[in-house]
This record gives sequence, C-alpha cells and structure tokens, in this order.
Amino acid sequence: MKKYPSLASPSRILVIALRHLGDVLLITPLVRSLHEAYPQAQIDVLVFDNTAAILEGNPDINRIITTPLRPTRTDYQYLVSQLFRRYSLAVITQTGDRPFIYGLLAASTRVAVVPKKDQKGAWKRYLVQSWTEFDDENTHTVLQLLKLADLLGIARNYTLVSPRPTGDQVLPAFSGRSAYAVLHAYPMWHYKRWTINGWIETAQFLLDSGLKVVLSGGPAPEEIDYVNEIHRQLSPEVLNLAGKTTISQLADIISKATLYIGPDTGITHLAAAMGVPVIALYGPTNPVKWAPWPTNYASDENPFRKLGDQQVNNIYLIQGIADCVPCHQEGCDRNRQSRSACLENISPESIKKAILQVLNQEQRQQ
Repeated sequence: MKKYPSLASPSRILVIALRHLGDVLLITPLVRSLHEAYPQAQIDVLVFDNTAAILEGNPDINRIITTPLRPTRTDYQYLVSQLFRRYSLAVITQTGDRPFIYGLLAASTRVAVVPKKDQKGAWKRYLVQSWTEFDDENTHTVLQLLKLADLLGIARNYTLVSPRPTGDQVLPAFSGRSAYAVLHAYPMWHYKRWTINGWIETAQFLLDSGLKVVLSGGPAPEEIDYVNEIHRQLSPEVLNLAGKTTISQLADIISKATLYIGPDTGITHLAAAMGVPVIALYGPTNPVKWAPWPTNYASDENPFRKLGDQQVNNIYLIQGIADCVPCHQEGCDRNRQSRSACLENISPESIKKAILQVLNQEQRQQ
C-alpha cells in the first residue's frame, strides 16, 4: 500500500465501479466514507448502465454516470466529454484497463486498487498518486474498498446503502399478506445455481411453516422461465414477481420480509443491506471475499471464514459440500455456464434448519 501524503479537500470526486450489480452495491460504504469526510464535495459514480439501479436514491451520490457494457465509438466520445478533467479526485475501485483510463482522463489526483507486483498490470501503480494491492482471497471486498479511504486518511464507514424507491415507484403493500419469505432462485451464472427441486421443497417448507412465499427474479426471459418452472409446481398462493419489479421496488419488498433466501448473486447482497435475515447458498465462491456484508458489522476483520456453515448477525451462510470448496473457480468445468456439484449437494434439510433458526429467533424477539 502506498499512501498519498496529503490531499486538500476535493471539490469533485469520481468513483469508478464498472462491475456487476452486487459489486456496485459493495462500493457504498466507501462512498459514504467519502461523503462524511468531504460533505461539501460533489460525488459522482461511474457504472455500467445495467447496474445504475442499485444506487438509485443513494443520498451520498450527486450524479450517476453510466456507460454501456460494450460501448460504441460514439459512447466513448460522449463519456470522455463528461469526464475530461472535471474532477479533483478519481477513486478507481478495480484493476481493469478501462477504469484506469477513465480515471486518468477525469482527474489529476487518483487513488486506486492495483494488481500485485507479480501480476499483469502491476505498472498501473505508477499512474496514480496512491494505491493498494488487490487481494482476491483473504480480504472481503468491502474491506478491500475501504483501504482506499485509508489512503486518503479518512475514517471508514462500514454501512451498505440500499436503493430507495421514490413516489409511485413504491409498490402497495401485499393486500392481506401476513409474514412472507422472499426466494431469489436465479443467479446470473449457471455455476452459482442450486437445484429447482431444492427450491420447490424449500418453498413448500416455508408454506407449511405458516409463511407466504414470494418468488423474485429479473426481467431476462431465461430468468423468468426458470422462476416460472418453480412456480408451476407450487401452490397458486405463491406470488411470482419475476420480471415485474424494479430493483428499488424489490428492495422495498425484501425490507418487509421475514427472511430472504438466495444464492451468490447481487440480490442476495441487496437483501443483506436491507437488514432482514438472509440465508445465502454459497458453493465455489470464497465467502471470505464475497459473502454478503452483515448488517451492523463494523470491524476491520473479515466477517466470514473460508470453510463451513456460519452465521454473522443477519447472515446465515450455507456452504456447498465438496472437498474442493471453496475453489473460487467458475464451476466444475471452469466456465460460467457449468454446474457446481458442491451446490447441488446442498440438501434442503440444511436450508430448513436455517429457516427454523430464523423463525425461532423471530419468536424470541416478539
């Protein structure tokens, strides 16, 4: 880590986070740290256009700048016009080439996460005033990003900030619905999936336990089809919201739930931020690095260890079963569309056990 020796209070700050939905949510503790340290500064965030919704209504952000995942030449030209030397500080949260180029264009003062010296791209540390090395194994992503706050000599804030619906975006309360659980069965990549039969058995157990069940899902046709397949094999009273909500509307629904169950996906990180009990199904993914960030967790120690089922505050993490877990690879065939045997080996009984823990805790608090 190379710390910048001094920095006058910046007037305009650009935070660059060109990652997936959950990754962008995990920058919000860093953004809040910046906002608290520099309350007069304008803080803008650059993200892909398909992730901007996760920052909707964030009070720490003045402007969300978006770019397509695969920009055209015209897109590049427009973005450069929006960024070029408009900022006094650029905060680069990832090691890729594009974020560094944008940071170079945007500000004369830059802090960044950089690759380790023995990795490709290590030279990027010479393009910034202050840097910290990327750790992909032993440091949680939230803590990794908060090292950028350390570089600036500002206090850490550990709070995830969830999206906030405004006005008519708020869905009316579920008429006549009592306590309910939200199940989000479909992750972006196949290697993070559990089994359809497992989801069906879990949903039925929730119904038998007296909870209503809400199935959530995004607007992609394959995701809607996957959730529909689960829904068809359940009671008609199960509410299927796949493709029917915005991110902020879903956040509002999750915030009122008794519990949430989901795999390693951005919506599971969102549920963690809402403060409800979260049962998270993890297989190849290293929980030290990527477990959901627990509510009210404010420590410089990683919240989760690498192995075993664990609970920290509102997070109940269920880990897949295999000698290689967590391999930190993209499934058994090492590609995003492959299966993960460890996840398929998770029994519904282990999920039911966690559900009972949550429900018993709820009863004790009433």
